[in-house]
Amino acid sequence: MPKTLLIGSNNPGKARELAELLEGLPWEVKSLRDFPPAPEPEESGTTFEENALLKARYFCERYQVAVVADDSGLEVDALNGAPGVYSARYAGEPADHAKNNEKLLDALAETPWHERTARFVCCAVFLAPDTEPHIEYGTVEGHIAMECFGGQGFGYDPLFVPEGHDRTFGEMENAEKHRMSHRGRALQKIRAYLKAQA
Repeated sequence: MPKTLLIGSNNPGKARELAELLEGLPWEVKSLRDFPPAPEPEESGTTFEENALLKARYFCERYQVAVVADDSGLEVDALNGAPGVYSARYAGEPADHAKNNEKLLDALAETPWHERTARFVCCAVFLAPDTEPHIEYGTVEGHIAMECFGGQGFGYDPLFVPEGHDRTFGEMENAEKHRMSHRGRALQKIRAYLKAQA
């Protein structure tokens, strides 16, 4: 019987992406909807790694199952790395993707294309009860578009044009995005680690 692997995220878009990226492993991948409801852990870390570890530890201890959790965000060079770890809450609480994108476009209104360089960063953590966490990173470089394009993905996907491409993540099908995205790159390393443990 396959072991349970919990996706430690209440963000439906992220939970779906993580589940897709972990498909085909000898684990039964479950979401938080499959477990009794719990309050959200407070993301009080100042780095992606601190927040990813905080979420992984919280859900692992609460449900006593193996967990994959991540923390990820967008770093815009012209904004000195903002919104960074505050990406999901950039426009305030409750988190709202449309408002976050609008605030980012406003912040870059006077910034020309060649200065709109940015990257998506993901820190992913695998943690099983009574073990040490396994941590992986993934990044993808790109630019912030002048307006939103595409309805795929979530978050800042309609604004992020990965390096070497002329379309945003919001204009790409999931499989294409997963091959190059920050989360895809981090989760490929987690997959390799989990396969080696099998």
